[in-house]
Amino acid sequence: MQAHLVSGHREFIYLDYHSTTPCDPRVVTAMVPYFSERYGNPSSVLSHAGRAAATAVDGAREKVARLVGALPNEIVFTGSASESNNLVIQGTARRHIGPRTKIATTPIEHKSVLRPIQELAKQGFELTLLPVDRRGVVDQDQASELIDSSTLLVSVQAANNEIGTLQSIRAFSAVAHSKGALMHCDAAQAVGKMPIDVRDLSVDFLSLSAHKMYGPKGVGALFVRKGIRNDGLLPIILGGGQELGFRAGTENVPGIVGFGEACGICYLEMEEESSRVSQLRDLLETQLKADIPDLIINGNQKGRLPGNSSLTFPGVDAEALILNLPQLALSMGSACNSGALEPSYVLIAIGLNRERASSTIRVGIGRFTTQAEIIEAARCIALAYRRLVELSCA
Repeated sequence: MQAHLVSGHREFIYLDYHSTTPCDPRVVTAMVPYFSERYGNPSSVLSHAGRAAATAVDGAREKVARLVGALPNEIVFTGSASESNNLVIQGTARRHIGPRTKIATTPIEHKSVLRPIQELAKQGFELTLLPVDRRGVVDQDQASELIDSSTLLVSVQAANNEIGTLQSIRAFSAVAHSKGALMHCDAAQAVGKMPIDVRDLSVDFLSLSAHKMYGPKGVGALFVRKGIRNDGLLPIILGGGQELGFRAGTENVPGIVGFGEACGICYLEMEEESSRVSQLRDLLETQLKADIPDLIINGNQKGRLPGNSSLTFPGVDAEALILNLPQLALSMGSACNSGALEPSYVLIAIGLNRERASSTIRVGIGRFTTQAEIIEAARCIALAYRRLVELSCA
């Protein structure tokens, strides 16, 4: 996939893979029959159409489980990673009423983690924020002190959606479990881009999203460790008892089939793809650094997502820079913050001041990005940057 067409015949280069990924054509092909040919309800197991749909859902469940090292009956399909995060946070809080009143997380989590915890804080729970350094890495020693015997749940993302920083989830799981707390990981940005194994990470819950890994929008999943199923979580959507009783509602069969296909592709191609994407990211940063010596690369450069680059252009407004690059699809941060007047809370949390945060763009490189596109993008960004600097000095 070389370039994409928008509004007429104008081409652009897509560099916003953290926001969403294009659906892989192989995924679309797998989904199509379940819209109009194999359209049964998987709960209607007495009908041939229903059994065929249920079989397709089970097959997809196996592919999702295989990618993250889970058992198929530990995978619950949801409508999004945001829903999965809410199910964990609200569902554990509703189940556990007692002396454990703390929920620990980081200040750079996705809002679908932060917002439900903030709402629970209004109901008597205590939000404990685990500090991060300038790379976005959580201090393990401070985390060990802040997570204690009154902590119910620890929720830490595998990879940040803005700066790409990876966290040591296994270490957090060890601390959480030593204090009797449950461990949740939002892995929406990480799954399909790097190896994720729920047994190795020792997590109790793990959230996934199809559209972050070349699957369709509107479908996610939650890993729920089998050993805590009966007493660790209450559903937040009630009804017919689908999805092991954790998520009522007729399953999105085409979406789930697409999710399974996307996971199957990642299982086979992830290692090679991640290496290629990482090389493209390094090429972009090298070329930009050569043209813009003052460029700042945010996050943990020794531990981040392969296709992630958070770039600060001192003295230039990021929104103005993006508006001067109509041929590129870029963002200033999380897609959930689009249109927000405030600078990114993630960048503020890692120590950037408002001016620097407002001069930062997020680049997301992915499966269909080419080397030619990266070279052209670097050239365009450098030209637009110099143009804006000249205008500010005029």
